[in-house]
Amino acid sequence: MSNGTKGGFSVMDTMIGTSQSMLDVHRLVRQVASTSATVLLLGETGTGKELVAKAVHEMSPRASGPFIRVNCGALSESLLESELFGHVKGAFTSAFENRTGRFEAAHGGTIFLDEINSMSYTLQVKLLRVLQEQEFERVGDTKTIRVDCRIVAATNRDLLDEIDAGRFREDLYYRLNVVPIYLPPLRDRPDDLADLIAHFAKRYAIANSRPVPKVSEDVIAVLRSYAWPGNVRELQNYVERAIVLSSGETLTLDLFPPHVRGMAPIRLNRSRSNNLETLCSELVTLGLLDAGEDCTNAYDRVVTLVEKELILQVLRTCQGVQTKAATKLGINRNTLHKKITDYHLESEAR
Repeated sequence: MSNGTKGGFSVMDTMIGTSQSMLDVHRLVRQVASTSATVLLLGETGTGKELVAKAVHEMSPRASGPFIRVNCGALSESLLESELFGHVKGAFTSAFENRTGRFEAAHGGTIFLDEINSMSYTLQVKLLRVLQEQEFERVGDTKTIRVDCRIVAATNRDLLDEIDAGRFREDLYYRLNVVPIYLPPLRDRPDDLADLIAHFAKRYAIANSRPVPKVSEDVIAVLRSYAWPGNVRELQNYVERAIVLSSGETLTLDLFPPHVRGMAPIRLNRSRSNNLETLCSELVTLGLLDAGEDCTNAYDRVVTLVEKELILQVLRTCQGVQTKAATKLGINRNTLHKKITDYHLESEAR
């Protein structure tokens, strides 16, 4: 069994926290890693489920094999089926050649199925078969393929609620829920905040060729009082921001966003009434508004124009691939699809 060490660096070192809830996570990861049991990671978005999945893999006998991640919520049913199981040439219109699926790619290693609750009922049946029989067929093929890979699944939903709502198969739930590991939200482990801040501060200081800054107890005390709805991922982003904006050797509170400091968040539309005349004048100059036209909704028009142009440019950069574009824009793929329809950008998307 691998000890999860690469060049003297242990993957467990990246799972920061000495609170009891995190010590429980560390213990479970060490216990389950050496086995072949299926693992179900539970927790809110941003709690570090992928990090734990990698730890399970890298501390297992499969560590020398591949670690394959699939975000089940980022693809439509047909695309996800092809992504997971592969397809043969001619299976559908754009299937110009045979394609190996993620399960085949994960042979001898681990496959991490993120947002497992997003998987359709039809695909849940195929996944159940892989769990039970370790076999499947590519899309459009009758040849059965056997695969040896460990499944680690993750969700930020209560799967029992999903079962009650008829969206998730009960038999699949029990197959996945062999060893559940719950990742606590950051607000429930405030004692880990100082260690996490120090960890991210060091990482981003080095990445940006800056001296590693100090963080005062006063700053940490204020940050502890924030609820962190985005969990560790949100903290990571704001520490990186603070490092980039910092010009000294200390991370001060003003380097963090106002809402994190307990102040009201900055909202552009709060000041728009005061600056409406100036805005309208600028719009007329730019030719975006006719002189004398009512500009009460000018702010919303500008936002719409900018948003449409931004989405257009990102779609072109990503060659119309909506999954990539949604990731770059930081929005859900379904949200992007709706905006593409609203702005009539279908010709740019595929």
